[in-house]
Amino acid sequence: MTEEPVTLKQLNGRVALFTSTRLMLTSVVRVVYPYLAVFAQNLQVDISKISLAIGFSFLASAAAPFLAPIADRRGRKTGMLLGIGILLAGTLLAGLLPSYATLFLAILLGNLGNNLFLPAMQAYVGDHVPYEKRGLYLAITETSWALSFVIIVPIAGWIIEQTTWYFPFLLLGIAAAIMMLLVWRLLPKETRIENNASSVFKDFGKIFTNKAALLGMAFGVFVCGANEVINVVFGAWIQFSYGVEIAALGSASLLIGISELVGEGLTAYLADHLGKQKSVALGLIANGIVSLSLPFFNHSLTGVFAWLFLYYATFEIAIISSLPLMTEVFPRARATMMALLIAAFSIGRAMGDVLGPALWHFGISANGFSAAMLNMLALLALSLIRLPKAEIAANVEQI
Repeated sequence: MTEEPVTLKQLNGRVALFTSTRLMLTSVVRVVYPYLAVFAQNLQVDISKISLAIGFSFLASAAAPFLAPIADRRGRKTGMLLGIGILLAGTLLAGLLPSYATLFLAILLGNLGNNLFLPAMQAYVGDHVPYEKRGLYLAITETSWALSFVIIVPIAGWIIEQTTWYFPFLLLGIAAAIMMLLVWRLLPKETRIENNASSVFKDFGKIFTNKAALLGMAFGVFVCGANEVINVVFGAWIQFSYGVEIAALGSASLLIGISELVGEGLTAYLADHLGKQKSVALGLIANGIVSLSLPFFNHSLTGVFAWLFLYYATFEIAIISSLPLMTEVFPRARATMMALLIAAFSIGRAMGDVLGPALWHFGISANGFSAAMLNMLALLALSLIRLPKAEIAANVEQI
C-alpha cells in the first residue's frame, strides 16, 4: 500500500483523527455494559437477553476477517470507511426505530464495524511507524477505549435519565457520520493493489499455518475471555448488590475509564522500553493476581470500586502491549492478521458473555477465579510466540 511520504506532523494529526473516530465507535458497544439492567428494564426483557445480544454480536463480528483483506488489497482508508459505515447503520436503527431487535442490531453492527475499522487503522500505524516506537502510537489510539468510559458513558447515563434509553445511540450515530466524513476528506487516497479471491484466501492460508499467528489468536481468545467474564456482569453486580442508581453506574464507568487510561499510560512506556512480550506478561500476571483478590474487596462499594480500578488498569497493560507485538507476527498481510486477532478477541468476549452470567450465579468470586485461569492460559500462549526477527525492520516506512 503506497501513498506520499508521511511526515511526523501528518502522522500525529492522523493518529489524533483515528483516536477520535475510535472513541465514537467504541462507545456504541461500551455504553451497553454499565446500563445493561437499565436497557433490560426499559425493553421489558431479562438481563440475559441483553447479554446474549452482546455475546452474539462478538461472535458474528468474528466474521470481520473475511472483509478485512479489503484494507490489505484496496487500502487502509477503504477498510476504515467500511467499518464506520457499518456501525453508523446500526446506531441509526436503534436511535430511530428503538426496540430490542434494533438494539441487538446496533450492538452487532457496532462490533462488526469496529472490528473492520480497527485492523485497518492498526495496519496504517504499522505501515508508517517503526517497530520500536509503535507501542507508543498504538497506546495513544487505544486511549479511545478508556475515554469512552471517562467521557461518553457517563454522559450517556445522564442523557438516559433526562430523555430515554435509545437517545444516546442517535447522538453516537451523528458523531460517527461526522467522523466518517473527516476520514474520507483528510486521509489521502492510497494506490490500490488489485486482488482476487484466491489471493485473499492465500493470505488466510499462510496465517493459519503460521505457529506464531495461531498462538497470537489463542492468546486473544483467552485474554479477552478473562476480561469479559467480569465486564458483562459488573454493572448488574454493582446495581443489585449495592442498590445504586444510574448516576452511580456512570461513576463506576468513569472510574474504570480512568484506570484504563492509567494502564494505557504505563503501556506507552513499558511496551517500548521493557519489551512487548515482557510487558504483556507483566499485565497478565498482575491481572490474574487482582482477579483472585476479589473476595478481599467485595465487602463495600468503595472496595469494589478500588478492585475495578486495579482490574481494568492491569488488563489494559496486557492487551495494549500485545497490539504492537501482533503487528509483526505476519507483516506481509498486516491488516488481515490484525483482523484475525480482533476476531479472536471477539470469540473470547462471546465466550465470556456466556460464561459471565452463568458464573455469577455462584457468586462474583467465581467470575474472578475464572478470569485468573483464562489469564494463565493466555500467558502460556504468549510464552510460545516467536516473532520473525528478520521482518521486524522490514516493511516499515521510517518517520
